[in-house]
Amino acid sequence: MASYSSRVRADIARWLQADLIDASTADALRRDVEANERKSLSFGSILAMMAALLFGAAVLIFVAANWEAIPRLARVAGLFAIIFAGYVGGAVLKTRDHAAIGEAFWIVAAAAFGGSIALIGQMYHLSGDEASALITWGAGTALAAVALRSNPLTVASVGIADAWLFLRGFDYFRRTEFPHHFVVMAIVLFAISFWTRSQAARHLIVLSVIFYLVLLFTEYDTLQVAVPLIVVSALLFAAAIFAAAPVDGVLQLGGRLPLHALIGFLTGLAMIQFELAGESNNSGFGIASAIALAGIVAAIVLGGRESRGLRWVAYAGFALELAIIYVVMLQSMLDTAGFFLAAAVLLGLLALVILRVEKRMRAPDADGAAA
Repeated sequence: MASYSSRVRADIARWLQADLIDASTADALRRDVEANERKSLSFGSILAMMAALLFGAAVLIFVAANWEAIPRLARVAGLFAIIFAGYVGGAVLKTRDHAAIGEAFWIVAAAAFGGSIALIGQMYHLSGDEASALITWGAGTALAAVALRSNPLTVASVGIADAWLFLRGFDYFRRTEFPHHFVVMAIVLFAISFWTRSQAARHLIVLSVIFYLVLLFTEYDTLQVAVPLIVVSALLFAAAIFAAAPVDGVLQLGGRLPLHALIGFLTGLAMIQFELAGESNNSGFGIASAIALAGIVAAIVLGGRESRGLRWVAYAGFALELAIIYVVMLQSMLDTAGFFLAAAVLLGLLALVILRVEKRMRAPDADGAAA
């Protein structure tokens, strides 16, 4: 199957031959395709990154397994040699038009840097904990991403920050305070992503902020987190739909801000539903559920036609809402047979709704093709 860029080049040649565009326009379109093609992540690039991660892990495990047998000076020199060779070698490969392999070398160097922090800290009995080591690793990787203007290194630094947030949030490091510093990390990394042209990192940061707010809600058990999340998500969704071009020009999320906003909206409402589920009076829970379902319908109507991903997030949210409503109302069920009967009915309704919505979404395309 031909790639997207190959199909566009063929279309440009066809348009030029049919006098639909002039030669200068065709050249401009070809240059734009080539510029964006370099930024795309091919299957070969993904395999190269996976191979780099496995190679880095193998080197670090080998060094750790033979740690005592290696002289102290040789240990430090070897680790720094791997880091230096990875970054310098990757830069050389990038300049020689081997971008995927060069980025893979940088990933090896970043992995070696993280392993060096742990191994050298253990060797010299340096003070600090695992959380500080992760922060140092993430900061070093982010600096390398800035210096090398690397998309994969930016994603890696965001992943390290997320690992720190996850481990701190779930008390792995026996923390004494909530990891509020993640907000600063997210802002800095979001700014870096523009310099490194890493749209994937921006998507990951937005989802990470939502996860941070979930942890904040579970920590303090307050609706002061959920309500602002719902309001801000709804406003961002409206801005992304009714002012799509300027909003995406600022955030540069590839038109996927509505998808993230819907996830944030449903997450905030799920927080409220879980908070109100245990109350004897279910009126508040019912109102929250009604708002969630209405929001899902509005999202499909306003943005579902242009985004299949948004529709599937809406379908998943709808299924989750049905599950939450059913679990809360489970006490009114008569027996296990009633449970399975209700589940079958709900799943059948969900399937019917999805099929009808997809049919309506495809109808305008079919009409346009017929015309």
